[in-house]
Amino acid sequence: MKRYIYFLLTFLFLMFWSSCRKDFEFSPSTGNLEFSKDTVYLDTTFTNIGSSTYTLKVYNRSNTDINIPSVQLGLGNGSNYRLNIDGMAGKVFSNVQIQAKDSIYIFVESTININDFANDGTFLYTDQIQFDDGTNQQNVELVTLVQDAVFIYPNRDYDTKIIETLSLNIGGEEYETDIQGRTLQPNELHFTNEKPYVIYGYAAVPNGYTLTIDAGARIHFHESSGLLVSEGASLHVNGEFSSDQDLLENEVIFEGDRLEPDFSDIPGQWGSIWLFEGSTNNIINYATIKNGSIGILCDGGAEASEDALKITNSQIYNNTGFGILGRNTSITAENVVLNNAGQSSFAGTFGGRYNFTHCTIANYWNNARQFPALLLNNYIVDADENIVVTDLTEANFNNCIIYGNDNPELLFDEVEEETVNFNFKFTNCLIRFQDYTNYYSGPNYDFEDTIHYEGNIFNQTPDFFNPEENKLIIGENSAAINQGLPGFASQVPTDILNVNRTTTPDLGAYQHITFPEEEN
Repeated sequence: MKRYIYFLLTFLFLMFWSSCRKDFEFSPSTGNLEFSKDTVYLDTTFTNIGSSTYTLKVYNRSNTDINIPSVQLGLGNGSNYRLNIDGMAGKVFSNVQIQAKDSIYIFVESTININDFANDGTFLYTDQIQFDDGTNQQNVELVTLVQDAVFIYPNRDYDTKIIETLSLNIGGEEYETDIQGRTLQPNELHFTNEKPYVIYGYAAVPNGYTLTIDAGARIHFHESSGLLVSEGASLHVNGEFSSDQDLLENEVIFEGDRLEPDFSDIPGQWGSIWLFEGSTNNIINYATIKNGSIGILCDGGAEASEDALKITNSQIYNNTGFGILGRNTSITAENVVLNNAGQSSFAGTFGGRYNFTHCTIANYWNNARQFPALLLNNYIVDADENIVVTDLTEANFNNCIIYGNDNPELLFDEVEEETVNFNFKFTNCLIRFQDYTNYYSGPNYDFEDTIHYEGNIFNQTPDFFNPEENKLIIGENSAAINQGLPGFASQVPTDILNVNRTTTPDLGAYQHITFPEEEN
């Protein structure tokens, strides 16, 4: 009985208390809202590509629950901005409520077609979010810079939703692949610096043609996209030295298609520049290749008289797999900087021919990785689990730096066969290799053997400026200073910053500098 009376009294108290609450009595807004920012800047986007989602927080600092009669975009339903308030998407909202001492989030996005406006390639699009009207109206400005671009994308059947895939000519026969993309047409084989290029899927350079890319061009790839240089085709990247090392105005830059600053150093945003087996005379000069899966994948051509790839004065970094992956191919590299790869910065696999002079091959990947900065091997495992071995005809590294945040940063993965060559030599290089447990053994790791090693420095500091941020110029405390052989320096007489190195060559792609005190 006592328990029954207790429950009854409790129930009556709650009923009485609830009837007195005024939680749902909202007073009209008086124009005293506060905002987390007075202008929302939506970073630069390409025409017709949706922006990231940006956040605005709206505060009710008063002691009164308020009702905002209207929240809307200034251009109304015709605006190219979109809002989301409390899970509701739209452009015009009525009776938006904020409790006392509380706040709400408004999420803002945009998709803008630059062709709707008269412009010279860029367009500043603005609107505002209007809270209430009349004397109580408060505004938050919205600003987006929209950039025009040349778009290259495969065809799509909108009924079947099937996206066009590449057909490749291999050895004179056509093979269908499941790679989404399309072949570039003859009138598309010259990329200029007039507008950026945005590529969806893989854009293939057809057999017998050359894709020429001018200095200052900007190439952006969507997710899982890239370039494919077919058998018998070529890629010529004609970048030039840039006096402004922040703008890199003359360099050719390959990166993802998200322009927001938060995406500027995110790996894995696109696929690869794939130099297909049988492609020839590929030349890359003054390029930055970043934020992909494999910066350059170069296949075949180990036996050809002409290198499959010559790359000079270029930077490749922030790739989830490899910076450069060579597979039984031939590569000459001079003044090349490699860094931050989820596997190896450079891997020469399944044999081949490799000649690297005055290169910086580093890896400061900030997560665990399986392989060192530099990997060489001479085999593959085929689909039937058979090991196929071939010659590593030569792998020469001259006046280079091979370093990173792991140890060791050099690995030989050789399958030994009497009739197969495994030829390599490191001459006047700074190398990180400390084998505390004597795990690595055999003739490949005999650093006293002058057939494979000559004039090298081990485990001393390269004194990079900021390797985690891909700033690999060396300072005054570097062990690489004046350690280069002049003969190799004369082959590459200026460093990647166009500084002469012929008299006192430092190792790697850079001559040393004095670091600014405030940044060192």
